[in-house]
Amino acid sequence: MSAPHPREVITTKALSVWVAAMLVYIVAMTGRTSFGVAGLEAIDRFEVDASRIAVFTSVQLGVYALAQIPTGLLIDKFGPRRLLVIGSVIMGIGQVVLGFTANYWVAIAARILIGLGDATAFLSVMRILPYWFPLHRTPMFTQVTSSLGQLGQFMSAIPFSLVLGWAGWTTAFVTLGAVGILIAVAAAVAVADSPETLGIVSAPKERPNAQPHRLGSLLASVLRSPVAWQAFFIHWVGLAATNVFVMLWGMPMMTAGLGFSKTEAGWVLTWFSVCMVLVGPLHGKISSRASGYRPWLTLGFVAVNITVWIVFFLAGGSYLSLFILISLVSLCTPVANYGFDIVRENLDRTVVATATGLGNMGGFISSMLGAQLFGVALDHLGHGPDYPMTDFKLAAFAVLGVWCIGIVGVIVTHFLRGKDSGPRATIVQVG
Repeated sequence: MSAPHPREVITTKALSVWVAAMLVYIVAMTGRTSFGVAGLEAIDRFEVDASRIAVFTSVQLGVYALAQIPTGLLIDKFGPRRLLVIGSVIMGIGQVVLGFTANYWVAIAARILIGLGDATAFLSVMRILPYWFPLHRTPMFTQVTSSLGQLGQFMSAIPFSLVLGWAGWTTAFVTLGAVGILIAVAAAVAVADSPETLGIVSAPKERPNAQPHRLGSLLASVLRSPVAWQAFFIHWVGLAATNVFVMLWGMPMMTAGLGFSKTEAGWVLTWFSVCMVLVGPLHGKISSRASGYRPWLTLGFVAVNITVWIVFFLAGGSYLSLFILISLVSLCTPVANYGFDIVRENLDRTVVATATGLGNMGGFISSMLGAQLFGVALDHLGHGPDYPMTDFKLAAFAVLGVWCIGIVGVIVTHFLRGKDSGPRATIVQVG
């Protein structure tokens, strides 16, 4: 891989590469969230309880999280294009297997494949950004990328949910897998790692990550960096409750707990996607202008997020209150990406994907813990499968506990950060 492109303009080619990579990410998001609208169907198909259904999400998120650092190392060495293509194919195969099987353990294996494939998408797009766009523009593109990824949530909440209802489990998941494989072909054609790979500018003589023996030292420098760990905990607190709601327990809560139809619940999730797309650019501007205060801004938005959830569980329950809740949650969630901007500005580009991978683990480890603890709490209360809203309110305390761990992590890593916290960011002039 080469050094980030120094050009101060955004080219048409840069936009086309980004759009192609974004399509892979959107499909990955669709696959990631598709199980969230199929939770009750999965209980019937695999004949299991809430705790075992939660394992689907926990396993996928756990594999996704654990794959982040290895994936980051592979991206830093081999480039994002290859990983996007390979990941999309793996994820597509996983969806096809999930569509055909009715065996619980085969389905778990399929979710492992989906998690592995999904792990390549966001990191690859993040790796592409500083090589195709001016560095001062990357916070905005980071937020826009994350926001547009929510179109995947829309695809699972409405079109996928409709296909699931009309044509059944197998057709819905096999179709999703086929789309993923087709998108992999498009990425192979349209995505390029950097302008140098296309001969737009001359490649630098040095290839920092070309020596395999350096991977260990690069990984060690990331693991020792408070900057990377702060990104980890910022992502942890930003995504904890949101992913638990969107990826698994939101749909059952709205249908079984509150009595809304799947279509009504689907529109709530769609509204969340719309709001995320709208607020993403706002957070991009905030992050780029308040670089020294990102941890404290994160905690401020998290405080708002916790407050609105508490108010909802105490006094909410109407359809309007759901829309108000999801609007405010979407306003707070993008702070999860602030950590990636911290990594990009403070660590050397030779480890940017690896450090971003460590940061990206945070939100999905917290989501995995929250989703599983939520399911265990529901089973302990013992009122399933048609859980009353009271059960969901009590189970939500598990997510609050996970949230608190992340808040402590953000504060501790902020005070651990020093002037020499890791390999510093450098820009090598090329061309």
